This record gives sequence, structure tokens and C-alpha cells, in this order.
Amino acid sequence: MFFFLSSGAFLGWSLGANDAANVFGTAVGTGMIKFRTAAVLASLCVVVGAVNEGAGGTETLGDLGNINAIAGSFTVALAAALTVTFMTKMKLPVSTSQAVVGAILGWNIFSGYDTDYSILSRIVGTWILCPVLAALFAIGIYKLVKFGLGKIKIHLLTLDAYTRIGLLVVGMLGAYSLGANNVANVVGMFVPASPLSDITLFGDVTFTGTQQLFFLGGIAISVGIFTYSYRVMQTVGKDLFRLSPETAFIIVASHSLVLYLFASEGLRDFFMSIGLAEIPLVPVSSSQAIVGAILGIALIKGARNVNWKMLGGISSGWVTTPVIAGVISYVSLFVMQNVFDLSVFN
Repeated sequence: MFFFLSSGAFLGWSLGANDAANVFGTAVGTGMIKFRTAAVLASLCVVVGAVNEGAGGTETLGDLGNINAIAGSFTVALAAALTVTFMTKMKLPVSTSQAVVGAILGWNIFSGYDTDYSILSRIVGTWILCPVLAALFAIGIYKLVKFGLGKIKIHLLTLDAYTRIGLLVVGMLGAYSLGANNVANVVGMFVPASPLSDITLFGDVTFTGTQQLFFLGGIAISVGIFTYSYRVMQTVGKDLFRLSPETAFIIVASHSLVLYLFASEGLRDFFMSIGLAEIPLVPVSSSQAIVGAILGIALIKGARNVNWKMLGGISSGWVTTPVIAGVISYVSLFVMQNVFDLSVFN
């Protein structure tokens, strides 16, 4: 039974190698933080965020496709992981969220499960809203930082030290938010058919089967960060747009706020209690958030240093990712059921 979880571990590794790199990519790309330091901090915070606040986005994915057979969960996760790994090999910061949604839709079509198009439209809407919000956050924070630096005279060495600390703090927040938001991508399809039972620790503390899945997903993401994330960090942190350390801080802060916004049940409930619209708890793309924030800064600076050719390649990857994942998922499900004689849906 636990063999079937291996594709989720593979998907988590792929996410760590690609999306999770973004929380410290700009800091590493500008040379403010060493890669090993970034990897350790990101790994710890991803696991904590996954276990503590991973439920919101998982519920949304479950509404999109209730994958009720463990072999189906295995195949869907494998299809998404293969898609993300291929894009990572191309050095493109692809959306793991889009790969997972495409793979789930492939399962829906194969199994005959009716897709809830209201849920799908909410998810697709966040693919547009995520980079737009990140850009707006980046522009707002940039103006605040510029205003503050204009009012307060700080020595360059002191500013450098403050910036380094700031990058560590927002990077840790970003990693926590990534774990809370994106662990649903890694293990969400396993929750309905989970093979794990609740465990009671220290007499009265219950570690649920779902929390165990979140923990394992966080560990898999951490392994991906350590083993293969450096290349995508360079793409995001250096190749797309030349960043100063201060700008890197603004971009990571904007990215972290967007991810947490779409992950926190507490924030959602608070906004609803004061009469604001409900925030959809949806796994959004870390890569889309970071690229949106970079573009926000680039636009406010006149867009002179943007590598538009690379941006076009990244955007085309976002468009093709769910289609590729859906096709791979459908074909793989057919093979699992008709060649290996495994039930991929009930």
C-alpha cells in the first residue's frame, strides 16, 4: 500500500526542486544568502507550514476530483510529477498547481466523474489573480520601502545587514506559506483513499492520518529543495530580471503574502466576519507569485531590464502544463487499469 505513496513523494521532490526554490531564489541569486542556509531554513518551515495549515487547499482539490482509489491517486500524482520534472529540466519555473489540476481533470475524464466547474473556475481564476496580486503587493511595498529610505538615513553597511535579515525572515515566511498552501498539491489526491491511520502520541495528542500525509509531503518537498532547486533559483533570481538585494526582499515578501492569503483559514474567516468576500483556499503557484512580483517591480522601474523572451517561455509553460499533465494522466490511468489490472477509481 505504501508503494503507492511513492509518486506523491516524487511530486513533492519535484515541487521542492521547482516551486519551493522561489522563496529564497532572489536572495540566493543576489548573493545575499548562501544556498545551503536557504535550503535548511526553507525545509524546516515548509514542513511546519504543511502540518499546521495544509488542510484548506486540500479540501478544494478534493472538491474538484474525489479520487477514491489509491492506484488512481498514485497515477495522478505521478502524471503531475513527470510534467513538473520535465519543465524543471527545461529550467522553467512551472506551476505545480496547474500540473496537479490538469492531472486531476485527466482522472475525472477517465473515470466519468463529473467535474464541478464552479470549483474549477475558482481555481483557474486564482491562476490569473495570483500574479496580479503579487505585482500589486510588490508595487505597494516598493513605494513604502522607497519612502522609508528617503526619510531615514541609513549607512550602506547597516542597510546591507538589515536587508540580509529581512530576506531571511520573508524567506522563512514564504517557505511556511508554501508548505501550508502547496502541500495540497503533493498529497491532496491521497487524502480520500489514505492508507494511514491516526496515531496517538504522549497519551492525548492525536496525529491524524491526514497530518501524517502532510508531514511526509513536507519532507519530500525538503528533499527536492536540497537536491535540485539551485538551477531554478538562478533562473528566477538572476536571469529573468536583474535584482538588487532590497528589490529581492520586496519580491519575496510579496510572494509570501500572496501564498499565505490563499492558505490561511484564519484570514478567510476574519475577512468574512467583517463583510468582505471569501478568499478561496486554493493551492496557487509559487512560481506565478514570484514572477508576478518581479514584473510588478520591473514595470514600476520602466520594464527596461526584463528578459521578455524568457518571460514568454515561462508563460507558455503555464499554458501547456495542465494540458500535458491531463494527457499523461489519462494515458497512465488507461495503462494502470488495462495493463496492470489495478482499479484506478471506485
